Amino acid sequence: MIGLTGGIGSGKSTVAGYFADLGITIVDADQLAHALAAPGEPAFNSIVASFGNACLSPDGTLDRAWLRRRIHTNPEDKQKLEDILHPAIRTRMTELLDKSESPYSIAVIPLLLETGQTGLVDRILVVDVSEAQQRARVAARDGLSDDEIANIMLSQTDRNTRLSSADDVISNELDLESLQAQVETLHRQYLELAGH
Repeated sequence: MIGLTGGIGSGKSTVAGYFADLGITIVDADQLAHALAAPGEPAFNSIVASFGNACLSPDGTLDRAWLRRRIHTNPEDKQKLEDILHPAIRTRMTELLDKSESPYSIAVIPLLLETGQTGLVDRILVVDVSEAQQRARVAARDGLSDDEIANIMLSQTDRNTRLSSADDVISNELDLESLQAQVETLHRQYLELAGH
């Protein structure tokens, strides 16, 4: 199994999409977190019990912007949220990956290194991009302030540590054609490894 990771705004979802187009099973920790924290789910109830009604939007769903601000300024609250979500995500991810029928599978885990989950995967694939591009992409995509982006980036493993932990690296500095070509090259390599 391949663990796909990278800093915020690096292009993990785009890369995962290209692997999915090649018929590879993708399980995304962020998507699981959203599903597991939906109203009615046990994790949702635990989050509301821990953070109070202040964490809710008027429509009764989690106010993700409020939670993001809260956890990036308060390490204890960050730990509290992770203690609720991470075990549930890990269990669900394992269930889905066990059902995979593709030659290899990819677990998209943004916090793979930060949460010490490297033992779950056989190889680490890092999507890499300059910090300046990360900031620009996140600002354009999420409309976050420079301070909010800086806080998120500080809470993540730094670029050099990510790169030194990688078995494989995809550079997302150029265009989508370059990105897709790198995915196709790695796909062939992974098929070969899966065959042994």
